[in-house]
Amino acid sequence: MASKSKSNNARDYWRRNLRYLFVLLGIWFVISFGAGIIFRESLDSIQLGGFPLGFWFAQQGAIYVFVILIFVYVRLMNKLDQKHGFDQD
Repeated sequence: MASKSKSNNARDYWRRNLRYLFVLLGIWFVISFGAGIIFRESLDSIQLGGFPLGFWFAQQGAIYVFVILIFVYVRLMNKLDQKHGFDQD
């Protein structure tokens, strides 16, 4: 019975982990591809630091968002590890 509980715990852990990955990578895709390419023309009417916003997202914004998403992922995974008991050394 304990092995079933461990198996379910591990399955739930990986299911949640994959959900985090897909959501965060989806956000990054929308920011990098959407803001930098698809919506560039409409975003270029807004200036950020003297540059059109679409250009800024294509050159720098997507990188900043990616780094922020890394920190978000680390925080989410630390909480998930604690919840499922995988944070113990």
